[in-house]
Amino acid sequence: MFAPKLIASCVLLAGSAGLFAQTMPHMPMQNVAQLSASGSVEVQQDLLSISMNTTRDGADANLVQTQLKQALDTALAQAKQAAVPGQLDVRTGNFSLYPRYGKDGKINGWQGSTGLVLEGRDFARITSTAGKIQTLTMGNVSFDLSREQRARVEGEAQTLAIERFKAKAQEVARGFGFGGYSLREVSINANDQGPAPRPRMMAMQAKAEMSDSAIPVEAGKSTVFVNVSGSVQMK
Repeated sequence: MFAPKLIASCVLLAGSAGLFAQTMPHMPMQNVAQLSASGSVEVQQDLLSISMNTTRDGADANLVQTQLKQALDTALAQAKQAAVPGQLDVRTGNFSLYPRYGKDGKINGWQGSTGLVLEGRDFARITSTAGKIQTLTMGNVSFDLSREQRARVEGEAQTLAIERFKAKAQEVARGFGFGGYSLREVSINANDQGPAPRPRMMAMQAKAEMSDSAIPVEAGKSTVFVNVSGSVQMK
């Protein structure tokens, strides 16, 4: 006879407990320190990228397109003869064709461009191949880190950053009178910074003056940074 009232009372108590838990303020974390540390490694850039391109202009769209295709096909055939995976990789760039308008707003011709990219770790092979290609001209020369080089250097910088983070955490914990610490959360971020861009006009001029000769290039260095940040519980 009293069972319904007893069940209703239990439900009411359970609801009150949930409401009480929701309205209680969160207890602030105690003895927690926020830290960060970084590691950096400087390394020689080992990836060279040379972009080559050409433009064509004419009254007939099909003719312009054909001229671009012929220039690209010839360059691509030469480049593929020297291609070696990882040492010299070849890929085509943008191929575009668009109308040219006169003062009266009507189409009076067509312009187009196409390109080829030579990229890899064998600088001599890449520059020599670029020097032999006559149907395209030099567009840009850039340096970077290869995937293998980047992974290796990031690993070294990460190890250095982690060791510095651990040393700092231990130092901070002892400074506050604690014997040690435990890791609560951590975030690891990596990036690299290369040298400031330098003009490549010498390399571009050399292409016109020295047919079938290697393009003179010089790589710089990149510094890979890894930052470790997080919080520790001092205890």
